[in-house]
Amino acid sequence: MLETPTLPGQRIGVLCGGESPERPGSIASGEAALKSLTAQGLHAELIDLTGLDLGGLRDRIDVALIASHGPGGEDGKLQGALETLGISYTGSGVLASAVGMDKVTTKNLLRAEGIDTPKAIAIHPSWSTATATSSVQHSLGFPVFVKPVAGGGSLASGIAHDANELDALLERARQRSYERYMAEEYIPGTPCSAGILEVGGKLTVLPLLDVEVNGRPFYDYEAKHDRALRTEHCPSNLPEAQTKVMEQVALRVHRLVGAHGVSRVDFLCAPSGRMPVLEINTVPGLSQAGNLATMAQAGGIGYDELIRHLVATAFSKPAYVP
Repeated sequence: MLETPTLPGQRIGVLCGGESPERPGSIASGEAALKSLTAQGLHAELIDLTGLDLGGLRDRIDVALIASHGPGGEDGKLQGALETLGISYTGSGVLASAVGMDKVTTKNLLRAEGIDTPKAIAIHPSWSTATATSSVQHSLGFPVFVKPVAGGGSLASGIAHDANELDALLERARQRSYERYMAEEYIPGTPCSAGILEVGGKLTVLPLLDVEVNGRPFYDYEAKHDRALRTEHCPSNLPEAQTKVMEQVALRVHRLVGAHGVSRVDFLCAPSGRMPVLEINTVPGLSQAGNLATMAQAGGIGYDELIRHLVATAFSKPAYVP
């Protein structure tokens, strides 16, 4: 484990942007974190990853706060580059980042561990739309939820109630920049999130957050970025017995993928009582109105304190992290 330095003496690079479809959310995360760091008197700068020569970071920063979302930023590639450069960075290492970003791999681990997750099928990039629809219909039936294997923010995602809707959804998806998609059984329910944060060297499960979506078919990109389209409850309004189970499972999932320091685990709470895990996000959004900040606030951790805890995760990793 690295010795935690005195932060005022550190040059902190807030890495964000890049060319991912999730760039806008990443910029918002980076700007919010930068504002907090500078307000606390720390030396920090915002660094857009688009076209950046990463090798130059060695002489520019001492520690990287990763606020980059989507492919290239939270899938282990950026983490691997920083490892090679010898630059400390926040959050999970290479392997956990890659596993957490790949939803198919995550699901395989969850099933092996006996953790409930919606049944799913990976849609091979070489399949025609007709082949993909036939395979999904045979394996899962309808309705299904389609989303990128390595994407977030509910971008390029949607519900298909029959073969015609799935054909149309897949045709639209192929026009996006994501290469791999998956379909999973559609489970109506309340979206829930559990935040995990390392505080003083100890993992803390933040109060559960649940969301009522207003006038949208599901918790889509628009609802995630427009507060008028959603109503959040944090702490959750769901029965305590259910929230406690999800909080405990979230901690198991965090440890299962080997995540470090911070994560957000997403669930659906179905009317039947089923509470399947949808995914883990090892680089949660950092906007002050985002889920992680909301859960931290409900747990008595203000935004500036949240950012300090996040930076501290760069120095609490074991000496070797795969």
